[in-house]
Amino acid sequence: MLHSFMLTLYHVFLPISLPVIAGLLLKRFKNWDTKPLSTFSLYVLSPALIFDTLLHAEITWTDVTSTLWFSIINLIALWLLAELLSRVFKLGASEKAGLTLVSTFTNCVNYGLPLVLLAFGQLGLDKASVYVIGQMIIVNTVGIFFAARSEFTVQKAMLSVFRMPSIYAAAIAILLRTSDLRLPEALDGGISLIATGYAPIVLAILGAQMLRPRGSTEPWPSNVHRAFWTGLVVRLAAAPILSYFILRALQVEGTLFSVLLILSSMPTAVNAVILAEQFNASPQFVSRCILWTTVASMGILPIMIVMVS
Repeated sequence: MLHSFMLTLYHVFLPISLPVIAGLLLKRFKNWDTKPLSTFSLYVLSPALIFDTLLHAEITWTDVTSTLWFSIINLIALWLLAELLSRVFKLGASEKAGLTLVSTFTNCVNYGLPLVLLAFGQLGLDKASVYVIGQMIIVNTVGIFFAARSEFTVQKAMLSVFRMPSIYAAAIAILLRTSDLRLPEALDGGISLIATGYAPIVLAILGAQMLRPRGSTEPWPSNVHRAFWTGLVVRLAAAPILSYFILRALQVEGTLFSVLLILSSMPTAVNAVILAEQFNASPQFVSRCILWTTVASMGILPIMIVMVS
């Protein structure tokens, strides 16, 4: 067990940590502005990766249906858990919204895809593609609802989804697969080349984001403290346990089981704090949860990868 754990750290987490550390150092000593690269990642790298992966992915219809059912059931289970804990600990409306975001949305794109690729190879990345597309849609629809229920509109949610270039990349890739059309070899190779740049760039951005200011240094109210610790426990402990039993109940096995369990156990998504800031869903505690769940994941995820392998 210990030997496998050390090998996982060496072969999976050491490669991931290098661009993360590079981004962190650039932010710390050069005050690196990540916004241009974040835009490049959103509009170029991410669509290229999604397109290339879906076009060539070795996935079956069973993989797709199992992934969709798992995504829906897991989302509902975590939402209900967050609702229950919010009532038990008597959290305010903003802390309740923040806890729901922390509990339900994971960093399965920026952190999860490179991790899955290194841990499970191309087959793992293929299996992850459907889940990631689903999460992109959920974050930009259900995520807005969780963050600001009183301000939620279906029109705004749908517009957010259709502004995401990755959705169009996924649609085109599915169309090509179902129609048996082929891209010219040079164009296909060019898209694959762009896709290979995704992992190091987004990991460097993730490292830089870990050093961003996390709000006021004034003492937190007691309800914010309760929300913070509750969020950590849910994301780091309850979420993996729930995901495990849901996957077993759905009879998901093999590589798909391992990939979905790891992706659903990732730290809190960076997008959560963007929604929290926009709709005043206690962004201070949400951003702190992102930081500490990311740090803690460096010790928890290697153990999980060893266990599922």
